[in-house]
Amino acid sequence: MEMNYTIVTEFVLLSFPHVHQLEIFLFMIFLTIYVLTLMGNTIILILIGTDYRLHTPMYFFLGNFSFLEILITTVVMPKLLQNLLSDKKTISFAGCLTQAYFYFFLGGAEFILIAAMSFDRYSAICNPLRYSNVMTRRVCVYIALGSWFGGFLANVLPTIIIYQLPFCGPNIINHFFCDSTPLLRLTCIDAQLFEVIEFINFFFATLVIMTSLLLTVVAYSFITVTILKIPSTQERQKAFSTCATHITMAVLGYGSTIFLYVRPAKSTSLEFNKFVSVLNTMVTPVLNPFIFSLRNKKVHMVVRDAFNKRCCQTREQW
Repeated sequence: MEMNYTIVTEFVLLSFPHVHQLEIFLFMIFLTIYVLTLMGNTIILILIGTDYRLHTPMYFFLGNFSFLEILITTVVMPKLLQNLLSDKKTISFAGCLTQAYFYFFLGGAEFILIAAMSFDRYSAICNPLRYSNVMTRRVCVYIALGSWFGGFLANVLPTIIIYQLPFCGPNIINHFFCDSTPLLRLTCIDAQLFEVIEFINFFFATLVIMTSLLLTVVAYSFITVTILKIPSTQERQKAFSTCATHITMAVLGYGSTIFLYVRPAKSTSLEFNKFVSVLNTMVTPVLNPFIFSLRNKKVHMVVRDAFNKRCCQTREQW
């Protein structure tokens, strides 16, 4: 017996249906967050690119990280802002899969980059005499490109599989962007195939996130042991301060992402996932520029010098 299915050509993103009366208010909040994210991370990129004091491997990777934060937020925020002002909160089938792919591709690249940054700190603190020979400009570029390529590869197969699946309705995604879990729940497949695809998504998420986390933890374990052997308290504090930005950034990134994706989709609450996703896609990217500038003394010094130079130029014009 054949069953007639209506082929889904677009999805409806529910976003935040329980606060419908506050959509204008949410639009203003999210727009402010988006603008601050773009401005903050762009300023970090400009400072790193123009000030010679920041032309080191550590800040090269921080610049790449800021660029990834801009792209990840831009994948999600414009469509969300549009839907908050629109009665028709739809996204095309191709647009939805494209958004999902780039979100996970860029997110995967970000976590691989975090692991690479931990290796940079390990080389600088545990092998300082060989650091300049190990972390050359070419090596840094290869590592950055490798993180992008790794994120690209890790999400090709899951995206191709989801693209091949039948979507026959309903077409309502209980989220503010095309996340994998709510999207997978809309497929017209049997329970056994659903579990196989769920495992594939879980495997690739675990492979990228947990492997990069393990490498980061191992690197910082060696770093901690090395720092504790330093006899001078002042030198120990200085060594720890050079890692403070990266550690804070890693904690913020891994904390919410592991909760969201390193567990089976059936065990997740979509409503709570939306709340955690807000932290992951909005709060963390807008906080990172402040972490870079406030927790990092050299960046703080460069920002102060740039501000003072600008003030002096303004006085001379007057």
